[in-house]
Amino acid sequence: MLAMEILNYTEDHNQFRDRLKAFLAKEVTPYVDQWEEDKIVPKAVWRKMGREGFLCMDVEPEYGGMGGDFLYSAIVAEELYRTGHSGLAASLHSDIVVPYISSYGSEKLKKRCLPGCVSGEIVTAVAMTEPDVGSDLAGMKTTAAEEGDEVVIDGSKTFISNGINADLVVVAARDPGVENAYEALSLYVVETGTPGFTRGRHLEKMGMWSQDTAELFFTKCRIPRENRLGDKGMGFLMLMQKLQQERLVCAMGAVAGAESVLEWTTGYCRNATECGKPISKSQAVQFALVEMATDVKLGRTFVDKLIADHVEGKDIIIETSMAKYWTTEMLNRILNRSLDLCGDFASLEDCRLVRAWRDAKVMTIFAGTNEVMKNIAAKFMGL
Repeated sequence: MLAMEILNYTEDHNQFRDRLKAFLAKEVTPYVDQWEEDKIVPKAVWRKMGREGFLCMDVEPEYGGMGGDFLYSAIVAEELYRTGHSGLAASLHSDIVVPYISSYGSEKLKKRCLPGCVSGEIVTAVAMTEPDVGSDLAGMKTTAAEEGDEVVIDGSKTFISNGINADLVVVAARDPGVENAYEALSLYVVETGTPGFTRGRHLEKMGMWSQDTAELFFTKCRIPRENRLGDKGMGFLMLMQKLQQERLVCAMGAVAGAESVLEWTTGYCRNATECGKPISKSQAVQFALVEMATDVKLGRTFVDKLIADHVEGKDIIIETSMAKYWTTEMLNRILNRSLDLCGDFASLEDCRLVRAWRDAKVMTIFAGTNEVMKNIAAKFMGL
């Protein structure tokens, strides 16, 4: 269902997709059930992804990357979602966390960190959410106090994706000496093994079982001041600049997920019989599938247009906020209706849609809740 007339995939892009599909079929899909049971993806898989060039495709060659455009990221997001699990969060690593380093890190920091991010030797996470602070960044309590050439971080974070596997975490923290909450925020790179940085619980979740989501704690955690990204107090602006891409990545995954669900459900309806006939011959089932297919095609067209605009560097904050909320809610609608069509089979773990249904719910919450997405759109619309 790729809208090729909107996105101009080159032969290099197509070959990249073919290589990725073959890699996922061999190295990922056969092991998904085990990873879901283990509640984590082995770090060795990250290194395999890196060796094949499937991580951080936009990083420049001088830091070990291929210097590719965002279409490579779109391909990875789509194909990963079609594996039927959410544990291998490569898009989070490549397109959400690492861009903070490549855009705002010092030359020294980029040379130290980016090659490992590309190779998969370094897995990354971003730590914003706190126990009492979700989408409201201004309410953040984690502090970062500068003492000479060091920064001392104190606080806690929760619901951090890649939290167990992460070798490097981009941490948002505020200067306790600055009253204005938005001017107090800065971003810091904290690496595994730093004294004062510890992991808490590996969180048990309703869905996304193989995604290693964790609590992180910082107790008088001392890092070099050079680990700060960009200028002091610019953290909020940096987050705002990068959240457009984060929400677009989320929408890309939601559409790819909906396409996969629709394809599976359509096949199921063609093969499942009632009174000797495929249930797809029922007018009620046909209408349901047509309505779902319409939603999915609308979502694909909208998101592909936003991908094209993003590649061109356009400001699409309103549109990505709309896309994030609409596509994630659309995916949940598609799953609910698909489960209804499956009848009793939908009550069994053997039904592929059950895992997808569990995994999809949180997509309306992370990367900013859908209510926050509507607030953002309303604000920029001057409402």
